Amino acid sequence: MSNDPASLLAHRLASELTTAVPPAVTVLADMIVGDTRPLGVLFYGSVARGVDNSDREAVEQALSGVLDFYVIVERHRDWPRPALHRVANTLLPPNVEYHEKKIGGRVLRAKAAILSLAQFRHLTRKEARDISIWARFSQPVRLVWVRDTDAADNILRCVIRSVASASYWAARLGPQQGTSDIFWRALYAHTYRSELRVEAPGRERCLLVGQEERCDLMLRSAWQLAGIAGAAEGAVLQTGISARDYDLARKRWRMREKIGRPLNIVRLIKAAFTFQGGAEYLAWKIYRHSGVKVHVTPFMERHPLLSAPYVICRLIRAGVFTRCSR
Repeated sequence: MSNDPASLLAHRLASELTTAVPPAVTVLADMIVGDTRPLGVLFYGSVARGVDNSDREAVEQALSGVLDFYVIVERHRDWPRPALHRVANTLLPPNVEYHEKKIGGRVLRAKAAILSLAQFRHLTRKEARDISIWARFSQPVRLVWVRDTDAADNILRCVIRSVASASYWAARLGPQQGTSDIFWRALYAHTYRSELRVEAPGRERCLLVGQEERCDLMLRSAWQLAGIAGAAEGAVLQTGISARDYDLARKRWRMREKIGRPLNIVRLIKAAFTFQGGAEYLAWKIYRHSGVKVHVTPFMERHPLLSAPYVICRLIRAGVFTRCSR
């Protein structure tokens, strides 16, 4: 394999995309796709970041939660949903759906976000004001369903761009010198603060556990391509970025922080009307956290907002809020 940084980056990310996942994940992706023909389905999260498929206990634990997919389509009409949903996804991507499928005698649950290829390309640029997509896809992901080789190449290019964008901002949001994991931790700490996410302090460290070699290779290769890296002494990297460039970049980042949370709040409001299967997802979350089973009726599925008072009354009668306050 060539030592050229572009080749190293592309080879490593292509290898990650094609790394095997637990068979149930692939089956679930096939069932979500059904008769449609998207470009591809990306799988991310803790399982994609490195659960050992030979460790049955770890796999079972990972599969007991909600698995995360991104479905990449050529055009929004390729994913047959109501016209209002497609318009909403065009204006404020991505739409998110909830799926429950029975596989091998067990129920698997998944959230699937829908993006067009054009949106994927746009949102993985370092100039994108919405940071959520490139930040997510700078982490290990798996391509668990793909239409053809052209689609795979297009998706790979977007993943490469995500890593390049993340490395660009890691250089400008981290210190002037440090090890690669220090730069990545600084980056993810900033991205968490810019989104409406409830995460424990230090969550960014969990993203890097077991990924040290990958993080170093990604950062060094991407920086060489961008002409960022200055002198390096062993594991310690220097960015070689001027004080003026630091100041300009951090001003641009503060703008992203200002719009990040409001943008996510608007997405949550949109989800109340477009979250396919949202009532089932809410019922499962309530049962998992409180033990209270909420039977989802067709009316609740169609009108989750109108059904909210009924669900809250059920929880009050069950004493959930009393238990939580103790």
